[in-house]
Amino acid sequence: MNAKISRRNFMEKTMVASAMVGGFSILNAKGAEKEVKIALVGCGGRGNGAMHNCIEAGKMLGIKIKPVATGDWFLDKAKKCGRKYGVSEKQCFGGADAYKKVLETDAELVLFATAPAFRPIHFEAAVKAGKHCFIEKPVAVDPPGCRQVISAGEEAKKKGLAVVAGTQRRHEAGYRKNAHLIHNGAIGDILNGQVYWLGRVPWIKGRANGQSDADYLVNNWVNWCMMSGDHIVEQHVHNLDVANWFIGRLPKLANGFGGRLKRKTGDQYDFFSVDFDYGEGCHVHSMCRQIQGCYSRVGEVFHGTKGSCSGRIKSNAGLNIEVPNFKGGNGQVLEHYHLLEGMINGKPLNEAEQVATSTLTAIMGRIAAYTGQIIKWDDLMKNNKSKYYNLSLTPTALDFEKGSVVAPKDNVYPMPG
Repeated sequence: MNAKISRRNFMEKTMVASAMVGGFSILNAKGAEKEVKIALVGCGGRGNGAMHNCIEAGKMLGIKIKPVATGDWFLDKAKKCGRKYGVSEKQCFGGADAYKKVLETDAELVLFATAPAFRPIHFEAAVKAGKHCFIEKPVAVDPPGCRQVISAGEEAKKKGLAVVAGTQRRHEAGYRKNAHLIHNGAIGDILNGQVYWLGRVPWIKGRANGQSDADYLVNNWVNWCMMSGDHIVEQHVHNLDVANWFIGRLPKLANGFGGRLKRKTGDQYDFFSVDFDYGEGCHVHSMCRQIQGCYSRVGEVFHGTKGSCSGRIKSNAGLNIEVPNFKGGNGQVLEHYHLLEGMINGKPLNEAEQVATSTLTAIMGRIAAYTGQIIKWDDLMKNNKSKYYNLSLTPTALDFEKGSVVAPKDNVYPMPG
């Protein structure tokens, strides 16, 4: 795989009145509005949000978005979401195989927002079923899962299927403007950077009396590494994705540390501090923390040979760079706008590799902190003799389908050395 990340031009100034994409026509021969049937797998807060975002994006494009199915581990969640969006109850599915039932419906576009541990097998199945996909970040919790997503993404390309990820900064006007300027030399060669997500624990859901191990892990997924990837992966991936994007290549290795002081459930760390070495003398310091009552910061800073970027570009390059008029608005809506726009124009976006490599970047940092060792990119992607190449977190998504889930003990976490 080429470590260089290609830059996409998201802007398309014209719409094709009748386009056949992935086996369906967005607009009919008379140019009348066409319904695009969508389904949701993972009906929690982010899933409900993604459904709403897709509907709003459809309005911007003059496309009616029709939800036709919902699926969730918990059937009551699927039904509740279905009622909210007018889905027939018989099209609301629960259990480990809910995604399979959703994929058997006539949905043309499927949104995936379950716990990240399930994303690789769900995405792979969706591509096999010929569905266009929105895949929420991160897209895996371990190296084999990332490689599985990359492979499924290649199949999606062959089938002409659209794949857009929940890394919404890639779709926001401000970030796209800065990326354009940086890639055209505004700050010269990037020498170093700092990326931050310093905040609080999103939520904790304790174990209810009589709750099964599987139900507990799914309900409290954001606090378990094997479900979320730990917060350096689940949350901080946004900032690391920006680093990969702006620098234009992937890190070669990571070295870092982390720890746990405050958490009262699960097995994750409270904080990470990781140095990512991008080669050619470029290093990025990654900081993420989830502890209440502390200083908060979310963002990215980059310093180059001819300037810097900290939200705004400060340049002494003396270049007059023309900047496209990128579409403004909410990034979480725009990612769906660009997904649908690409389908309309017959130029479907495919962000599978991009989000998988950013997910793996975060996983590399996590492994470095957990082990206290320097972790090399090639040991996760190329060297199949490395002990990290086939590192699979358990219980796996397939364990949930087999009904063989045993939850680890709470508050037992990795110790380096």
